[in-house]
Amino acid sequence: MVVDTSVQDPLVGRMLDGRYLVEGRIAVGGMATVYRAVDTRLDRVLALKVMHPRLAGDAVFVERFIREAKAVAKLAHPNVVGVFDQGTDGTYVYLAMEYVAGCTLRDVLRERGALQARAALDILEPVLAALGAAHRAGLVHRDMKPENVLIGDDGRVKVADFGLVRVMNTQTSASTGAVLGTVSYLAPEQIGHGTVDQRADVYACGVVLYEMLTGRKPYDGDTPMKVMYQHVNEDVPAPSAVTPTVPPLLDALVARAAARHAQARPDDAVELLAEVRTLRAALSPDDLDRQPAGASQQAAQAAQAAPATAYPAGPADAAPAAVPAAPPPGSEDPTSVVSLPAGPPTDPTARLLLPTPPPDDPPPAPAHGDGPRSRRGPLAVLVALLVVLGVGAGVWYINDGQFTSVPGVLSLTQAKAEQRLSKAGLDSKVKQDYSLTVPRGSVISTDPAPGRRIRGNGTVTITVSKGPQHVTVPDVAGRDLATARKEIKAASLTPGTVTQSFDDDVPRGAVISTDPKGSTDLAPGTPIAITVSRGAPVDVPDVIGESVTDAQQDLEAAGLKVVLAPGKVFSDAADKDKVALESPDAGNQAAKGDSVTITVSKGQQQFPVPDVTGKSEGDAKQILKDAGFDVRVINIFFGSTVFSQSPDAGSQAPKGATITLWVR
Repeated sequence: MVVDTSVQDPLVGRMLDGRYLVEGRIAVGGMATVYRAVDTRLDRVLALKVMHPRLAGDAVFVERFIREAKAVAKLAHPNVVGVFDQGTDGTYVYLAMEYVAGCTLRDVLRERGALQARAALDILEPVLAALGAAHRAGLVHRDMKPENVLIGDDGRVKVADFGLVRVMNTQTSASTGAVLGTVSYLAPEQIGHGTVDQRADVYACGVVLYEMLTGRKPYDGDTPMKVMYQHVNEDVPAPSAVTPTVPPLLDALVARAAARHAQARPDDAVELLAEVRTLRAALSPDDLDRQPAGASQQAAQAAQAAPATAYPAGPADAAPAAVPAAPPPGSEDPTSVVSLPAGPPTDPTARLLLPTPPPDDPPPAPAHGDGPRSRRGPLAVLVALLVVLGVGAGVWYINDGQFTSVPGVLSLTQAKAEQRLSKAGLDSKVKQDYSLTVPRGSVISTDPAPGRRIRGNGTVTITVSKGPQHVTVPDVAGRDLATARKEIKAASLTPGTVTQSFDDDVPRGAVISTDPKGSTDLAPGTPIAITVSRGAPVDVPDVIGESVTDAQQDLEAAGLKVVLAPGKVFSDAADKDKVALESPDAGNQAAKGDSVTITVSKGQQQFPVPDVTGKSEGDAKQILKDAGFDVRVINIFFGSTVFSQSPDAGSQAPKGATITLWVR
């Protein structure tokens, strides 16, 4: 696993959310950055996917990110990258995921080019098992591609990025390899009208299988629009057209999985997995293990030009050690491991020269008298061709010629956006909305979205930013707390922390002030701290040593309520049945109506007096002092032995009481 610790990244070396120590950056994607981190609570390495801060400001995006992450975390499938935790730390929104040490399928294709049929199916089966679990759980991946297929060092295959798809209408750029890579696996219905169900994942798996068998993507194009056009209007070619060694059964499997019409595909990955296992059983060992032949040099170049993975991956020049093997027929475990066959590391897709096919049989010579018809033949063919071209052009115009694609104008100023739409022959309609991320006067979104089809003379609605929305903090001073909260929420702000303070003028329970104060302009959602009055303060009177009745009268006269604590306590400060403790203590301030708890004394605690008669004066004094008593000595005839004591030995006395000794 390559972890770039040299990158100047503010998160590297930081403890995120008080738990995850970020060790290094692994990769950067369009939506998030992936880090290698250590969970300091459980002492384990994991992958931390942190959403870019510019996206974390979009509440809708964050809500969907969290909702779908929770759904994926419930899959608990051995071929799905596990999601351990989700949380936020300031502006950072993150997912804690399973760390897969190894590489991606993209790395394998970049290094090896076309794969043997057995290796391709070994990878496809666990991918379909993972997708099948997701499909049966109601999830659709929507972004299946080799970059999201992880192959661990232990040979297990795992699918990443379930449900975490792009939800913004970003402009598609031909220079962005990640976008082109994604476009290469979009189902026609995703491109045409944006509908997505399990069959879109099935289509992507068909394209991925084609790429594993040939070492190249089925469609080429220097812009995303050209690639998308081919997805919509052309069938995925048979892999054997590029790699002749591909068995016909696999041609048929690719054609069914990647059918242009969703109805012609298997309903979900579970159904496709069943077909793959049935087909695998029908293939011979020679079919499965035959080295790919006939893959063009362009296939190797295409694999070398593939975008780098946006997930934890091994170095590009490290050949993967193993990939999961398909289970034998009847087995339900798609995660067993088998090594990839060794192959030449330099050019695994070099062209193999095949025998030149024999020429077609020559056409029979025209019979006597057929000369004029043979001369009219080319003319008839030309006329028929023109008719076909004319009809085709008409059909094209009806279906596609009247349409164009909405150009990307996101983040452009209103004037430049209108100019670009006008050059494309489109009218524009402007509306405005607030945005925290798009500067004032720039385009937030378009309807239809960039890249969508629209009639050549259609109208595109562009939404222009008015800048961040500002709302005014309501003046809630004097309101009760519940009313103040409602008014703050109604102003699109968030009620924050509540503190209490004494106030001579504001009634108890009413709002004294807010922070920020009323009439301040803020961004929506800003938290507002509220200070609530405890009323006018009163000093708690000192009732220690008083009777319970007197203490109650004094406290109630001060406007305080009295609570009598259960039980009694020993006290050196209060006689028995007098007040020994009060809480809050005397001298503190409390609000009128607050409660003061008083505790009754059991009197001083008594302790047994030790017997020191017969002891020397020194020993007796030490024994009594150790027991907590003071000592007074009366010496008769200048002796040194204790012959009497008061109080008597075995009697009870409080700590600190004086014991008198008579010595002779």
